[in-house]
Amino acid sequence: MQKRKLGKSNLEVSALGLGCMGMSFSYGPPKDVKEMTALLHAAVERGITFFDTAEVYGPFTNEDLVGQALSPMRHKLVIATKFGFDLSGPDHRPGAAGLNSRPEQIKRAVEGSLKRLRIETIDLLYQHRVDPNVAIEDVAGAVKELIAAGKVRHFGMSEAGVQTIRRAHAVQPVAALQSEYSLWTRTPEKELIPTLEELGIGFVPFSPLGKGFLTGAMNENTKLASNDFRSTLPRFTAEAMKANQALVDLLGTIGGRKGATPAQIALAWLLAQKPWIVPIPGTTKLNRLEENIGALAVELSPGDLREIDGAASKITVQGARYPEKLEQMTGR
Repeated sequence: MQKRKLGKSNLEVSALGLGCMGMSFSYGPPKDVKEMTALLHAAVERGITFFDTAEVYGPFTNEDLVGQALSPMRHKLVIATKFGFDLSGPDHRPGAAGLNSRPEQIKRAVEGSLKRLRIETIDLLYQHRVDPNVAIEDVAGAVKELIAAGKVRHFGMSEAGVQTIRRAHAVQPVAALQSEYSLWTRTPEKELIPTLEELGIGFVPFSPLGKGFLTGAMNENTKLASNDFRSTLPRFTAEAMKANQALVDLLGTIGGRKGATPAQIALAWLLAQKPWIVPIPGTTKLNRLEENIGALAVELSPGDLREIDGAASKITVQGARYPEKLEQMTGR
C-alpha cells in the first residue's frame, strides 16, 4: 500500500483511508458488528492504516466498533476521531443538539473517545464543525493542552473556512483539514486547497465518491429509505440524480479505456490533485473496499486529467450539498 504524508505534520498514513461512519450511522440501520469487525480487519490486512470515526456517529457506537476491532493492531494504525457536537440532550442527531466546542467539553469528549477506542492517545483529533460561540483560539488552545498531556498527537479541523484555519494554525499547527471534495463537489479548489498548500496542512476528502453516487450504483429510480440521510439531501432528489448522471457517464467513459470502474477513476482523479491528499471513502462491503484500493493502481496521465477537467467543467451539478441548516455549519 502506498503511503502519503499529511502536509508538513509528518503524519504518515496509507494513501487511502477508510471512513467508518456508515458502519453504524446515517446510511440506514447499523450494520452487523461481527461483519463490520471482519471488514475492518480486512482493511488492515490490505494495507489501510488510516481509520476515521467520530463520537457523534451512533452516537458513540462507531467509536466502540472501531476500538473493539482495531485495538489489537493499534501500534501500526492511525485513528482519527472528532469532537464538537453537543450530545448531552435526548436527540443525538448531528446538528439537532447544536454545537459545543467549549474547552471543558473538548476534554470531556476526548476522555470518552479514548475509552471507547481503547487507546491511550488519539492520533488525529478533529473539530467536527466550527462552533461560532467559541473562539477558535480557545479550541486550538484546548487541543494544544491535550497534545502536551499525551492524549492527542495531531490537531485537525473539518469543514472550516480559511480564515478560521489560519487563526487556529497560529495557536496549534493543524495537521489535516477534512472536507467534502470530489468531482461533484469542487468548492475546495478555490480558496481552501491553496491555503492548505501554503500552510503545509494535509487534506482528507470525505465522500470522495459523492456519498455513493459516483460509483454508478445509483440513478433517478433509486429509492432511499427514510433512515438514509441522503434522502434529506437536495442532490439526491430524482431530478438532481438524473441531471448529475452525466458525471458518472464521464467517469465510465474514462474507466472503459483504463479498465477501471467509475469509482476508481473518481478516486484516482482525487489522488492526482496533490500528493498530500488522502481520501477516506467509506464502505460496508468487502468488494467495494477492494475496488477502492484498486484505484491506487490507476494512472491518469496529464492528458487524462485535462480531459476529465474539460468535460466536467461543462457539467453543472444540480442540487445543494446539504439542506440549508447543515450548509450553514460549513465554511465558517
